[in-house]
Amino acid sequence: MFDTFTARPIKVARGPIFTLTAGEGPPILLLHGYPQTHLMWHAVVDQLTGDHTVVVVDLPGYGGSFRPETAADHGTYSKRAIGDDLVELMHVLGFSAFAVAGHDRGGRIAYRMAVDHPDVISAAGVFDVVPTGEVWSRANAQMALTYWHWAFLAQPAPLPEDLINANPSAFFDHHVRALGLGRAPGRYPEELMAQYRALLDDPSVVHGICEDYRAGAGVDREHDDDDKADGRQIRCPLLVLWSAQGALPKFYGDVLALWRPWAKDLRGRGLDAGHFLVEDQPEQVAQELLHLASMGHVP
Repeated sequence: MFDTFTARPIKVARGPIFTLTAGEGPPILLLHGYPQTHLMWHAVVDQLTGDHTVVVVDLPGYGGSFRPETAADHGTYSKRAIGDDLVELMHVLGFSAFAVAGHDRGGRIAYRMAVDHPDVISAAGVFDVVPTGEVWSRANAQMALTYWHWAFLAQPAPLPEDLINANPSAFFDHHVRALGLGRAPGRYPEELMAQYRALLDDPSVVHGICEDYRAGAGVDREHDDDDKADGRQIRCPLLVLWSAQGALPKFYGDVLALWRPWAKDLRGRGLDAGHFLVEDQPEQVAQELLHLASMGHVP
């Protein structure tokens, strides 16, 4: 995996970010979600490097990247703070404008970057997410039972950390795999699943995951609410992909309708995949990313 990529930590103001780069051409930054690392893009990246410079990272708090300091308001793990880290990273690499796409939590960072940095983000992709505020404002019993981890992981430290650290394998087997990780036949090599499982053996990663969700329950919602109140939108092209088999169409019906207040240049579709659609359908995702990048522009 990633045989053609150069892997190295790149220092930004808050700490080093584990980064892999390959290819030539217009840059595209790929962001993983919960609870994964850059490895989730393994079946996509080689389809992009012929025409693009591809940058893949471990998000701060995950994998080989730095662990942000913990703050009382959890703002150090906010999508805004991490998005700013990633814009700085891309500037270090020499890119003043670029496309970004993210799955799950990475998708939330991607849309935050597009709102906060309209002069930098040329196109954005968000995969199997709806805006953070919509999740909370529309929460009901169905959501609470299906995505119970949203509230569990956001509980004050150290309760969720202690419970996960007591038996990380059980948490992985009974929760992470239940979300669909590893379900598509032939898409998840044993060594890949072993590395995903090993993530939860690191208490610093578990704490980072919890801080991410605490930020999502608080400061991230505040940032979204402020944007809506002030009429700030995503000005670049926005691609939304979601699992046609998954929770979003069941919970929300018209997924794109939830994104229309955020972006005028919007398109998207459901894929015949589970939540981990990048690994379930890498060829389709790669084609969508190539099309998105070709449409990119800085307003």
